[in-house]
Amino acid sequence: MSRSFDAIIVGAGQAGPALAARLTAAGKTVAIIERHLVGGTCVNTGCKPTKTLVASAYAAHLARRGAEYGVGVGHVSIDMPVVAARARKVILDSRKGNEDWLASMPGLELIRGHARFVGPRRIEVNGETLEAPQVFLNVGGRARVPDFPGLDEVDYLTNSTIIPLESLPRHLVVVGGSYIGLEFAQMYRRFGCEVTVVELGPRLIGREDEDVSAEVRSFLENEGITVRTGACCITVHKDPAGVRVGVDCSEGAPQVVGSHVLLAVGRRPNTDDLGLDAAGIATDEHGYIEVDDHLKTSADGVWAMGDCNGKGAFTHTAWNDYEIVAANLFDGEERKVSDRIAGYALYVDPPLGRVGMTETQARQSGRPLLVSKRMMTRVGRAVEKGETRGFMKMVADAETKQILGAAILGVGGDEVVHGVLDMMNAKADIDTYRWAVPIHPTVSELIPTLIGDLKAAD
Repeated sequence: MSRSFDAIIVGAGQAGPALAARLTAAGKTVAIIERHLVGGTCVNTGCKPTKTLVASAYAAHLARRGAEYGVGVGHVSIDMPVVAARARKVILDSRKGNEDWLASMPGLELIRGHARFVGPRRIEVNGETLEAPQVFLNVGGRARVPDFPGLDEVDYLTNSTIIPLESLPRHLVVVGGSYIGLEFAQMYRRFGCEVTVVELGPRLIGREDEDVSAEVRSFLENEGITVRTGACCITVHKDPAGVRVGVDCSEGAPQVVGSHVLLAVGRRPNTDDLGLDAAGIATDEHGYIEVDDHLKTSADGVWAMGDCNGKGAFTHTAWNDYEIVAANLFDGEERKVSDRIAGYALYVDPPLGRVGMTETQARQSGRPLLVSKRMMTRVGRAVEKGETRGFMKMVADAETKQILGAAILGVGGDEVVHGVLDMMNAKADIDTYRWAVPIHPTVSELIPTLIGDLKAAD
């Protein structure tokens, strides 16, 4: 049995439903195929539930600090079933919103099942063959499970399986000291668990500047999280107490014994069981679908959006992929991935907001630089809130006066950084921002001051 559509979308994550809306609005017949949960990673195992859990953890942390603000709160306890229920409600409400949106689109059919190419622009699902002149892949990614010795002996957690937990681990060992791992580490420490972070590299969040990495490590350790870096030989085995993680670091005990282990060592694309070869779709050595600047794959009439194309591992980059494809197909525009300015956040507390180049990357470019840095202890709003950890840093091109990048590690950093991101997108020079009149008292008001403090790099 075979059916034809004007377009087929594989995956109902961030980019897929939005593109379906544009296609159906243009009068196209569309099949959108989803084998698991509508909404993808963000809705079901990523942004939505994790930020809900982070909010609960922050509430607990602030309650414990109540006396600093002259507020008596008594003993602080964690009701983990209630915490988990909050996250579950956010997931279900958001997922239903996406499902209702898809159901409202005329000309759209949502098909539940596993899609697999059986030829160019021909897909088999549930024993039926579908074909269309245009196919869009939005299949996302999943937690990478490393080949650690002994891992098959234990029940490990990933970002997906830790979210529904309704009981607290006695001692959570987080393998991976980067964005996902650190978020869960601080969260569970604030829930009252003993937490150890094990990182293969010499420092946490290795893609960031060393001063950012050191500052994040400092405030995590101040909250009681044990950090073990340089874990050159990681093993995982059963132990009477739960799980034994071999770390073999240059200093400290060679093993860490915990009750639970969370694997947070990266992501991999969901491309290994799509039959891409049958469609002539090329992937790189990591399984990411190769795309050009317009997100077209090596196969005629096939595009790839979101995490599966390796052009960004974020909800906002997946959404921008949709915007690029839609603008080029429907609006007569020439939108390209290479025009995108990188921006993201690390949702520890205080958060890190990042845009553009790191200082390290800017120095490696060889261009003349201007650099400035301000500690959050010198930001009035941070002092007033009693949240003075971190700093703000900016790097600019000394000749063009264009901002190259910024790191806002401090209270509100994930929001404050957007002012810099907007200026970079507008290609405004530093003098334009310097003479803005910001609102007082805010953290953002110090961005013009940060620009005014730019000095030639050493």
